[in-house]
Amino acid sequence: MRFGLLKHLPPTLRFRLTFWNTIVILVLVGGALWSVRELVRWTLISELDAGLSEDVKDVQLVIDHFGLNWREVAADLEPKVLSNSDRGWFVRIFSLQGEQLWSSDNAPELHVPAARAVRPGTYDRAGYHLMQRSLSAGKPAQPLIVRVGVRRDRVDEDLWRLTKWMLAAFALILVAAPLSGYWLAGRATRPLATILSMTARLHPDNLNERLPLRGSGDELDQLSATLNGMLDRLAVHLEQQRTFVANAAHELRSPLTAMRTSLEVALERERSPAEYRELFADLIEECTGLGNLINHLLLLAEGDAGLLHADGAVRLDELVYRAADMFQGIAEQRGISLQVQLPQAVTVRGNRVHLREVIHNLLDNALKFTPEGGKVSVELSAPSGSSQIQLLVRDTGSGIPPEDLPNVFQRFWRADKSRQRTQSASGGSGLGLSICQAIVQAYGGDISLASTPGKGTTVTVTLPVS
Repeated sequence: MRFGLLKHLPPTLRFRLTFWNTIVILVLVGGALWSVRELVRWTLISELDAGLSEDVKDVQLVIDHFGLNWREVAADLEPKVLSNSDRGWFVRIFSLQGEQLWSSDNAPELHVPAARAVRPGTYDRAGYHLMQRSLSAGKPAQPLIVRVGVRRDRVDEDLWRLTKWMLAAFALILVAAPLSGYWLAGRATRPLATILSMTARLHPDNLNERLPLRGSGDELDQLSATLNGMLDRLAVHLEQQRTFVANAAHELRSPLTAMRTSLEVALERERSPAEYRELFADLIEECTGLGNLINHLLLLAEGDAGLLHADGAVRLDELVYRAADMFQGIAEQRGISLQVQLPQAVTVRGNRVHLREVIHNLLDNALKFTPEGGKVSVELSAPSGSSQIQLLVRDTGSGIPPEDLPNVFQRFWRADKSRQRTQSASGGSGLGLSICQAIVQAYGGDISLASTPGKGTTVTVTLPVS
């Protein structure tokens, strides 16, 4: 309920900046003016106290000189009373029991509580400022209470005059603060209007426009630069998605076209059962390849959507051993030496099927691009005390040119830039390393590739230890 009224304020940033800045300015200025007024009041009262203190000393000198001879005391103090009559200055002298011993003729009747009648100090009563001190008489040595006082109307008038000027200044600030604050807030938020209008015009089909930078280096310039960077990344991402969709459509269209062509040719004339069986075998092979491609695309889509999660602990050394054992026959058939170096046991968090896909892709690539007589080595290392493990797959194949290294993890990218469906060294859909990267990053790891043309390639996979 305390801030319920704020809900009804205009929602614009300009108005809210003006509102809160005005509140802060008024509080600060009001506090400063009040502090100055109190400081002036304290100074004026201190001056009154200093004057009354001197008056008490004068009275004490008179009593020290004349003792309790009140006629002589009155004769000596009467000129001082008359000369300060415009200030209402007066003197009263009491015993310690509160009995009034002497008083100047102009002393007003002030109601002073009995508890304070003989207590030293300063206080205000009925427009008078009083000071009360105890002293010892010179002739007989009898303690006395001296009360001197003066009207404080001059102090009050000075304070009221100062208060009026301060109220006038506060009223002027009350009017000027919101007006100037609204103008300044408008200048401060003007670049925001440009940002809003330009971002409202942006469309995914046209992300070439960028926010202007004023060169001031302030937060709004930083916001514009940040939004421009986000637009750059968004444009790159959208272009990658368009390329991905186009390449996926191409990869899906090729087997479908081949299957349709085979069926159309088969329907042109009657064929023998053996020819039909051969045709069906080809169709099954094409369907298998098409199904694998679709599964790969779904896996990449899950990775982009953040749906690849670790579902348990996986013995990575066992997966590597079984994969190497499975590829050992292919390596021997191609005349390639496949060597494996494994620790006793390494456990990571992940999905067994996905991690097996990573290992198979890396071994398949290494064997595919390594010529006869070459060597492929798989090394799994887990240093003691380390929170990460490393899987290294090295080959002595043809390597990758330096200009192609930044593209190896792009989807549907192939070193020969072709789109031919073949099982040669340059074949494949170009999704293997992209799938590896999506899976490894989903499990909190990293994958990198280093290659030297003519000497071979090394792929390094880093995963957190379970």
